[in-house]
Amino acid sequence: MEKHIFFVLAAALFIMPTAPLLAGTYYVSTTGSDANDGSLSSPWLTIQHAVDSVGAGDTICVTGGVYNELVTFSNSGSAAGYITLKNYNNQTAVIDGTGLTGSNPALIKIQDKHHIIVSGLELRNLKTTNKSTTPAGIWLLGTSHHIELHNNLVHHIENTATGGNAHGIAAYGYSSAASMNNLVIKGNEVRNCILGWSESMVLNGNVENFIVEKNLVHDNDNIGIDFIGHEGTCSDPCLDQARDGVCIGNTVYNIDSLSNPAYAGERCADGIYVDGGKRIIIEKNIVHHCNIGIEVASEHKDKGTSNVIVRNNIIRHSHSGGIFIGGYAANRGWAKDCSILNNTLYNNDTGDCGWGGEIVIQYHCSDNLFENNILSAAPDRFFIRNENTSCSNNTFNYNLYYGAGGRWNFNDTTYSTFAAYKAASGQDANSITSDPKFVDAPKLDFHIRFDSPCVNAADPSLDYSSQTDIDAEPRVMSGRADIGADEVSQNPPL
Repeated sequence: MEKHIFFVLAAALFIMPTAPLLAGTYYVSTTGSDANDGSLSSPWLTIQHAVDSVGAGDTICVTGGVYNELVTFSNSGSAAGYITLKNYNNQTAVIDGTGLTGSNPALIKIQDKHHIIVSGLELRNLKTTNKSTTPAGIWLLGTSHHIELHNNLVHHIENTATGGNAHGIAAYGYSSAASMNNLVIKGNEVRNCILGWSESMVLNGNVENFIVEKNLVHDNDNIGIDFIGHEGTCSDPCLDQARDGVCIGNTVYNIDSLSNPAYAGERCADGIYVDGGKRIIIEKNIVHHCNIGIEVASEHKDKGTSNVIVRNNIIRHSHSGGIFIGGYAANRGWAKDCSILNNTLYNNDTGDCGWGGEIVIQYHCSDNLFENNILSAAPDRFFIRNENTSCSNNTFNYNLYYGAGGRWNFNDTTYSTFAAYKAASGQDANSITSDPKFVDAPKLDFHIRFDSPCVNAADPSLDYSSQTDIDAEPRVMSGRADIGADEVSQNPPL
């Protein structure tokens, strides 16, 4: 409306409106000046001045060096031309938060803006001891949409106050008028953060239509990647769920809450967590040496997670367990209509927590499907652990179980043999117990050999037409799908 009025007034006064500037490339340097014109030979000094000065289609190139500032985007791009902030010519451009403070500060903040790309920057050293402050490497807030974060390194974001919070990368959709949507978070690394109650990488509230892909998240003291609902982030309960997105090809490891004072020594940090989200696909991720590999749950009583697909992931050497599903206590929420398919789980439950296993069924867990998974357990550990009776209509079938002395717990009864478990539970009618014949498990090669019993052993009734395996190869290559994350190619070696 304002733009329309401007042109009407301009015409009435016989004044031609100013023609828009052509999209350009501008530069920032530690030796520049904000009084310059932003050219390569006369660069600006601060990134903040740059983002205040550019518009749709413009690119800001930050040359190598350390920039001690908190950057907030004041302008948006457009569908015709994103605003791009990136490092120049592969140089190491660092935004460093040493000594900087503020109300929920961020090294980069994008609030209610759109069509922006941030790429190739190092973001570090934003720290606080203030419990009421939540620092972040990157904050996306409100109704921001069409935001892409590529190949950024985020590290040493810290809140060391007891009960404090911090995030590496966070997207909070708090508006009930419009969602945060069309996010691409790809190829970033988040490491060495002290997070308190919060997460390394999180999408929370009214956030939809997103891709979280090929990120490296490691060595943080709380959850690696989280998709959250029901926390009141958005005031409309019907919209307060991260939803309709994909979490694909990420590597998450060394996520451990042991040293996190918020957890008082309890090791319960997930590598990947869907806490109250819905219609999310978690696939082709490698998760290892986390407290819990992947969890699908809800922390909020009478509210839940639904229609989540966890498939084609490799989950190994988790301290407490591989895949957890359902509310973690009787007074928590539920998980239903979820599918756990074609995952390879190996030697999870490495610790002494006493409540772990390869797959752990928690409270209020119903109408979920568990098929085509390899569960390779360490000696005398649980393949499946279900120590409560609040669950119903869950289906286990076409799985492969392997491990000396492995056990099954179903409805709070433990079975030491596969035959006894099947007879009592009525589950896993077409499943097998056998060596999966990995190519080289000691060297962490969990592809299966051509003579594996997993080959052509998956449920033939499922639709695999649009799926690919952990290596992005077709899920069906030899008449029928294989069990586990890997699909053997059609032709065996000569």
